[in-house]
Amino acid sequence: MRFSVFLNARSLGPEGDRQLMADLESHALRAGRLGYDAIFMPDHHFNGYMPVASDSFIFAGYLAAKMPEMHFGFSVVSVPLHHPVRFAERINVLDQLTKGKLLVGVGSGTTPEEMIGFAVNYKDAATLADRNLAIAEELWAKGMDDPAVEIDNGPYRGRVLQRITPSTYGEKHARLMPVALKEASARRAAVHAWPAFIPAFTPPQIYGNEPFVHVKKYFDTYKAMLHEEGHSAETIAAALDWTTHTYQCVHIAETDEQARAELEVILKGYQDAVDRENAFNRRAETDEANHKKDVNISALDEGWIGTWCLYGSPETVIEHLRPYRDLGIGNVLCGTTTGPLTEQRLAFANQTLDLMATQVIPALR
Repeated sequence: MRFSVFLNARSLGPEGDRQLMADLESHALRAGRLGYDAIFMPDHHFNGYMPVASDSFIFAGYLAAKMPEMHFGFSVVSVPLHHPVRFAERINVLDQLTKGKLLVGVGSGTTPEEMIGFAVNYKDAATLADRNLAIAEELWAKGMDDPAVEIDNGPYRGRVLQRITPSTYGEKHARLMPVALKEASARRAAVHAWPAFIPAFTPPQIYGNEPFVHVKKYFDTYKAMLHEEGHSAETIAAALDWTTHTYQCVHIAETDEQARAELEVILKGYQDAVDRENAFNRRAETDEANHKKDVNISALDEGWIGTWCLYGSPETVIEHLRPYRDLGIGNVLCGTTTGPLTEQRLAFANQTLDLMATQVIPALR
């Protein structure tokens, strides 16, 4: 089982952006020294999220120069918000810089506020994402003398005459990672033998206290699809090696009681940030085309904690993760910096990194 770190911290305001970026860098470097397998970053805009998330490809490239052995990933790139040419180009550049150690989560879900900033209607997100991914595949496959690739997808237009540069690091482009929530997305991952993100909920309810039931359902479906596609055992193993289950908030302390008390401090700060952002999202939902229907509950609700959090003493966390390892989950993505990254929050995050690296990871590898 692999363990990766998700740099999903928030800034309290513009005066804190610079320090947040420095703190995330130091946290990522600490994870590298402790032997974590990958650093993942989000892709978000306009909502007070992590400042580097507005172009996390740049931050990944910066970190890659400092951590040449590290894998880097995105959870997840909001495909409707990227011109397919820039999407393909940036992936190839980072693929080269990381020497093929790149994992690009892809999805259509985001907030109306982010959508309107890019002249995209929220209701069109899934269609735009599917078409952008298809166009990107055309661009990656195009040779210098092949016919032009015509782009006409929502706000995105263009006519590409030459090839995309740079070339891919390997024979194929970097691995994409769909979220295996819908059959079409799981099938896309299976056809290409890409890893997938395995969710712990079934819409319309996106929270609850039986996450493993949902994880097993989606994982078994995805794994069966991999076999249906006739891939070799080696190819299937490589896909499952990075198949990922995500915890938005991971917190470990010496005892369960300490971990729970500190988790509530973390989630209070996180929920305050979400409430601030939701006020702006409501301003974006001015018409039916930009109305989001799946509103989440408070992060302090036991159902939200049950789905999105992993916490406790090292022994408790190990016991929680054993069934996931035995099921075949290849990578656990740990949101270690969830919420505003205050000095106290960063100390909690580093505490989690250290305890997981020294006690949890050795027991599950």
